[in-house]
Amino acid sequence: MKLTMKKGPLYLQVQDILKERIINGVYPKGELIPSELELKDEFEVSLITVRRAVEQLSNQGYVEKKSGIGTIVLDNHAVSKLSKGQRFSEYLISQGFNLKKEFASLKIIKTTEGSILEKNFGKQCYCLERLYTLEERPYIHFNHYIPITVILPDEPEQLLNSLYEILFQQGIKFNQFKDEFAVEVPEATIADRLQVESKPLLQRIRYSYDLNEQLFEYSVAFYNTSVHKYVVNFDV
Repeated sequence: MKLTMKKGPLYLQVQDILKERIINGVYPKGELIPSELELKDEFEVSLITVRRAVEQLSNQGYVEKKSGIGTIVLDNHAVSKLSKGQRFSEYLISQGFNLKKEFASLKIIKTTEGSILEKNFGKQCYCLERLYTLEERPYIHFNHYIPITVILPDEPEQLLNSLYEILFQQGIKFNQFKDEFAVEVPEATIADRLQVESKPLLQRIRYSYDLNEQLFEYSVAFYNTSVHKYVVNFDV
C-alpha cells in the first residue's frame, strides 16, 4: 500500500488506517496487531513513521506495547479514552452494575434563531433521544443534536448502538470533547422519562468537535443521582 504526503503526514495516515481496522474488528480486542516491520513493509514507510503512529494509538488508549510480546489491542470503540479518565459507563459496568440503553427515538427539529444549534447546524438538525437504565431504574436521559447531513439509522434498535461508532463509519472523527456540568430542572417530559418529580438534577452538556474543530455533536444529559452518583476516575 503506497501512501502519499498529499493526504497529510504519513504517520497520521497509518494511525487512521490501523484505528479503522481496530474499530471494525480486523484486529480484535486482546489480540496483537502486525509487527512494526510488517506494517513498515505494508505501508512502504519508515520504522519511525510506524512507531509514531502506534505511539499515537497507545496515547489514545487503543493499544499497548508489551516488551517481548508486541502491540496488543486494548479498546475498539470509535472514541477510546476521551482523556486519561475512565468513561463513566465503563466504570459502572466494571463495578458489576447493569447499565442498559432502554429507549431511543430520532426526529428532525427546527433550531431556535441565534442558538448554538442554529449557529452550528443551520435551521434544522437531528435530535436523538436516548434513555439509560441502571439496575432497571431510569438513570440517564440524553438528547444528542447532530447535523442533518449525517445519515442515521431508521431502526430504533440500531439507534441504541454507539453514536460515535455510527458517525465514525461515515468518516466523522473527533479530536476534542468539552463537558460542562450544572444543576438544572429538566423539562417535564424528561422528568417523566426519568420517573422523578420536577426538581434540580445533575446536567452534563457535551461539545464534540471534529478534526476541523467544528462542533459536530451537542448533547444534553440529565442524571438521576439518587440512583447512583456520577463518578470520575483518572489514571495516574
